[in-house]
Amino acid sequence: MILNVLTVVHVVLSLVGIGSGIAAIYGLLKAKTPGRWTNPFLTTTAAASLTGFLFPFHGVTPAQVLGVLSLISLTIASLSIYRHHLQGIWRRTYMITALMALYFNVFVLVVQLFRQVPPLRAMAPTQSEPPFQIVQLALLLLFAALGVRAATVKPQAGLFLDS
Repeated sequence: MILNVLTVVHVVLSLVGIGSGIAAIYGLLKAKTPGRWTNPFLTTTAAASLTGFLFPFHGVTPAQVLGVLSLISLTIASLSIYRHHLQGIWRRTYMITALMALYFNVFVLVVQLFRQVPPLRAMAPTQSEPPFQIVQLALLLLFAALGVRAATVKPQAGLFLDS
């Protein structure tokens, strides 16, 4: 019973984190100031990572490693925006680390989709088959391209604290 509730909470937090993360990153890629989606993205993505550690486990798992990497990215992103106010290099640092945290969350979503959705599971039952690998490679390339864009976007005058 408790494990079922934890799973639902974890999944909802993850999905809200992904949705708000897409909205937050989209605005930043359009050279806008961080908007109302930034705080929900950082908060729910961190909460999703933290709740992932509450599941029973034996030894270190890839999900836990991604959870730690996500929390590190979110910590740096939060410091960039709330302590350093996106001044100087901190704008680029925020954009890259926030994008990394979003990527980790979407990566896990794809893993879970291939585990839980029967047609996807049939295409890649061990997640070492080409369909799974192709989807994850496409996801990595998409986020790498977004990362390059995020690192090079020039803010509009007056929209970032360092402009």
